[in-house]
Amino acid sequence: MLDSAQFEKSVQNFQSTLTHVRDVRQQEKPTDEDINQTVYTIQQSIGASLDALPAGRSNTARKLNGDLFEQLIRLIIKELGMDCKAGVIKVPVVVDGEESFKMSYQHDLIIEQSGDVKILGSVKTFRKDRLDKIFVDKFLYNRLTSTNIPHIAVFLNDVQRKKANKENEYGINPTFLPGHFKGYTVKLNPLDGVYYCDIRPNMATEPILKDHIKTFDRLILEDIWKFLD
Repeated sequence: MLDSAQFEKSVQNFQSTLTHVRDVRQQEKPTDEDINQTVYTIQQSIGASLDALPAGRSNTARKLNGDLFEQLIRLIIKELGMDCKAGVIKVPVVVDGEESFKMSYQHDLIIEQSGDVKILGSVKTFRKDRLDKIFVDKFLYNRLTSTNIPHIAVFLNDVQRKKANKENEYGINPTFLPGHFKGYTVKLNPLDGVYYCDIRPNMATEPILKDHIKTFDRLILEDIWKFLD
């Protein structure tokens, strides 16, 4: 997380990158840590502010924190010049050649191009037990529609606070379950992209994880354009 002086500089670079992203992508190896650090700092600042709410409103604060992170990611994608929204997609289920009923899918990210859905995604502050559903949603949606629309997931981080032994001191616990991620990736279907603003060290080194999990800047600078192409 950046301090105020670092953030003031980083956010300017971040805004410039979004404005000139097409030029940035022409670099041989585009990298921009300002993207990850700026988004992380913005969202953690929001979370810290919500922590100041009375204890009885903690559930409201957690939901609001997640909702605002979703909005932040959508605003960033819109800044790239893309049509991005949240919403429900109803998929017809055809039995013996006739539509029998519809299944509704709620998505945090629906990215369209010329009216066609190009990317579907989920945005969460941390993974916890939500990642499994994203794998299943991709499997069912693409099977029902006979398409191969990319499904992605964007996360802030994958840790939660834990209280330490000393009074008023906190530590962190990882919430990521690598075995579950590998199992769904290998035996069901891989997601087309999983992105973290604050990536865990093992995600960059372990087999399978390192091939499917990236930092958020990779989505902005590279992958989202490939999906649209």
